[in-house]
Amino acid sequence: MEGTPPSNTNTSNHHRRSRPQNLNPHKRIREEGESSGSACSISPAPPPVRQPSEDDGGGETEAEGAADGFVILLAEPVPSRRVRDAHCPSHGSVSLVGRRRNMEDAVVEVTGFAAGGYGYFAVYDGHGGATVAQACRDRLHVAVAEEVGRRRAAGEGEGVDMWRRALVAGFARVDAEVMGETRQLRQGMVGSTAVVAVVAEKWIIVANCGDSRAVLSRGGVAVPLSIDHKPDRPDERGRVEALGGRILCWDCPRVLGVLATSRSFGDYLLKPYVSSDPEFMVTDRSEEDEFLILASDGLWDVISSEMACRVIRKCMASPTGNNYPSGIAGSAARDAAAVLARLAISRGSFDNVSVVVVELRTSRVAVAAE
Repeated sequence: MEGTPPSNTNTSNHHRRSRPQNLNPHKRIREEGESSGSACSISPAPPPVRQPSEDDGGGETEAEGAADGFVILLAEPVPSRRVRDAHCPSHGSVSLVGRRRNMEDAVVEVTGFAAGGYGYFAVYDGHGGATVAQACRDRLHVAVAEEVGRRRAAGEGEGVDMWRRALVAGFARVDAEVMGETRQLRQGMVGSTAVVAVVAEKWIIVANCGDSRAVLSRGGVAVPLSIDHKPDRPDERGRVEALGGRILCWDCPRVLGVLATSRSFGDYLLKPYVSSDPEFMVTDRSEEDEFLILASDGLWDVISSEMACRVIRKCMASPTGNNYPSGIAGSAARDAAAVLARLAISRGSFDNVSVVVVELRTSRVAVAAE
């Protein structure tokens, strides 16, 4: 398979594909998650949306009154929960199908994580299908929590080093699981990136595998908490070539001419060149910390880290955002995430767009619009 993708390769953002032509940017957009009014807005506004009711039986619901083919699909709402244990006053997420036919992203928000005062937040960006991203969504935080429990029982304490070892073990376990499942299904080119943030009282640790990204807004400055795993990154190219692989450039550099990220879960036909080993960044919490953004590359392809932080800051500082009660999950943070995701679609993103926003301040301080 030297440099030639299999004939049954599924097209995706990470796999080679042709870009749709003359696409109406507002023709079809889908959304998964709760429905709520945005603290900020982007024109044109979406149509009125019918909230799923108790009689709906959950599941996806199509918006009423959608015009011009503009459709929003809502998943069953997740009840808000108090998140004091997560050391952040609010958090929220949104996933947009955008101009794709299917949703291959997944997001996770877990508070009171690992039987302690931690928050676990993650974005999984699937390619070749949603199988691996959904497996990561369902299993990775469970595996990491189990690894943390084992290490606590062994007396390894609660430090960052213990968490790093637990995350490495959790990533390896889940990758082995999905590799076995995708082999049985003969889905050799199905995989997912992962960016995971564990938020503690005094520190934040980010584990990254692929080209989803984590950015911290600190004192008005966008601070990267991950580095994209791109095949043309010098150290990643060196790692792949040392294993006997090649980086070929078609529309962009790709591992064996196929995959546009050099690390991911799954993709067993590209092992060992494509690795699931995470890279880590750790930062101590500061009083200047404002919020954390995790997002798939559908956002970062069209919006810089600096612009993303400016947008979220304006939304969180708006009068509507400040009216939300502190300690309630979603609300202002989720509305800000929705605004950012819709901005990516309006700026021409052709991929699914998933955004998680985690507010880190215990009290909101209005920031003047720049």
